[in-house]
Amino acid sequence: MHQLEELLIIFLPFLIGLILTFKTFISFTTWIFNTCLRSEKHFIKSYGSWALITGSTDGIGKALSYQLAERNLNLILVSRNSKKLETVKNEISTKNPHIQIKTVTIDFSGDFTDGVREIEILARDLDLGILINNVGISYPKAMFFHEVKEETWMKIVRVNIESTTRITKAVIGGMMERKKGSIVNIGSGAAAVVPSHPLFTIYAATKA
Repeated sequence: MHQLEELLIIFLPFLIGLILTFKTFISFTTWIFNTCLRSEKHFIKSYGSWALITGSTDGIGKALSYQLAERNLNLILVSRNSKKLETVKNEISTKNPHIQIKTVTIDFSGDFTDGVREIEILARDLDLGILINNVGISYPKAMFFHEVKEETWMKIVRVNIESTTRITKAVIGGMMERKKGSIVNIGSGAAAVVPSHPLFTIYAATKA
């Protein structure tokens, strides 16, 4: 009995280490394959010739717009700032003159029914295959849950959740009919922090 316990003490850490090493190896080889070896997907053939990106004038949304343009996709850029939209449109058009770009100005923090309707009409006539729900807002500063004013958290919910739901509803019909398409919802690392980012609780919940 004592010998069995001694063997367990010796080999159990070794076994755990072996399992962890194997998991790390699998993760690493998967990353290598996805990054370096996997053949590039033909976006237009796989999804469609148009992509719609919300929050497309700054940060992640702007970067993704450039990336999709380089893959020859036509773009629908959505943002609340019409001047920024035109600037980004012109920048992308200069580098990618062969693609078409449409813009839609929507402020998701207010009543955006008309904006959603405009997108719905656009989507009917276009081969819209990619939707990237990127738009998002957070608090003006770090605050605990009980310190956030109702007006602030209602705007966060509208922009981060309601916009995603309603824009998806507006375009998914065409994807279903064509039996192809991709919908990407951009979240935030704040949602993965334990215990759920206490100073940005509502934002973390809406970007989970």
